[in-house]
Amino acid sequence: MTHARHRSSLAIALFLACSCLPEALAQTPDAVLPTSAATAAASPEAGAHAPSPPAEPASEAGKLTLDQQVRWLSRAARSGMLAQMQDAELVSLFESLDPLTLPRYLKQGPNGYPSYEFTLVRRERIRGVWPDKPDHMLVRLLRDPLRIYAKWLPEGAHAGQELIYDDSKRPDHVYGHLGGLLGVLPLWASLNGPLARAQSNHSVRDLGVEYITRQFLAEGQKFADAGVTRASRIEVKMIEGARVVAFTYVTPTGQPEFYAKKEILGLDLRRPYFRSVESFDNDGNIFESIVFQTIQRKTFDDLTFDPHNPAYRF
Repeated sequence: MTHARHRSSLAIALFLACSCLPEALAQTPDAVLPTSAATAAASPEAGAHAPSPPAEPASEAGKLTLDQQVRWLSRAARSGMLAQMQDAELVSLFESLDPLTLPRYLKQGPNGYPSYEFTLVRRERIRGVWPDKPDHMLVRLLRDPLRIYAKWLPEGAHAGQELIYDDSKRPDHVYGHLGGLLGVLPLWASLNGPLARAQSNHSVRDLGVEYITRQFLAEGQKFADAGVTRASRIEVKMIEGARVVAFTYVTPTGQPEFYAKKEILGLDLRRPYFRSVESFDNDGNIFESIVFQTIQRKTFDDLTFDPHNPAYRF
C-alpha cells in the first residue's frame, strides 16, 4: 500500500476546496446527540435483547480455547459485561487473551449496520499540515447499495459543507457544496480526482466503521510476519465521551512497509468495531485521528440521499 492511497484507518473525503468561498455556520441537524451520550448511543440494541453474561468469570477467560475465547468475548460485549468492568479488569482481561482472539472477534462481526447514522470528529495531515480545528461531521450511510449523506457541523472546520454519494446512480462521482454564504453552488466532482483529495487522502467509499476493521484485519499478516502478535500497550480511555479499550501497535520498520509506525485503536465495549484510531509516522508525528462519537442504527428512505431533500442546502 502507498501512504497516500491506501490507509489502514478511516477518514472522509471532501471533494471540493475553494478558498474564495467564505464559510458560515450550517444549521444544526434536528437530532444530533451530545458527546456525553456517545456510549449509550453506540449500542441502541444493547438493552433490548441482550444475552446473559458468559458463565466463566473474566479472570478465567484466558484459559479457554481460542474458539471459546471468541464466543466468550462476543457474549461479554453484547450482554453489557465489558462495559460494566473496571479499567484494571479490562486491561487484565485483554492481556490474558490469545493474540488471535481480538482479530477473530472483529472478523466475526457484525462491524456495522445495514444502515446507520453517526457523528465523528476527525483530523488528517494534508500535504504536511496538521489542522488547528478538527472536522465535526454527521453521516448517514446505507450499505447496499452504498449511499452516503455527509454534513460538516458548526462546531468543526469546514462547517456547512454537504455531500451525497450514490453508488447506484453515479458510482464515480460525488455531489455537494461548500457551505457558507455562497455555498448554494452544488456541483459534481470525480470520486478520485484532485478536488476529491483536497481535504482528505481517503475516498468517500471508505466511510464507516467497517473500513477500519477491514484494514486492521488486512494488515494482520504483515504484523505477524514482522513478529508483532500482541499490542505493545493496552489501556482504557475516555475519548470524546466514549469509553474504549485502546490497543497500541508499533511496527519495527514503520512506513512505507506499514501504513503507520504506530497506531492506537479504541475498541467499542459493546460491538465488534473500533470507535477511534490515531496513526503516527516514523518520526512520531500524528497524521490522522478519527473518533466516532455516536453510532445509531437507522432506516432511511430515498429522500435521505436526495439533494432535493428540503432539510438540506443543495
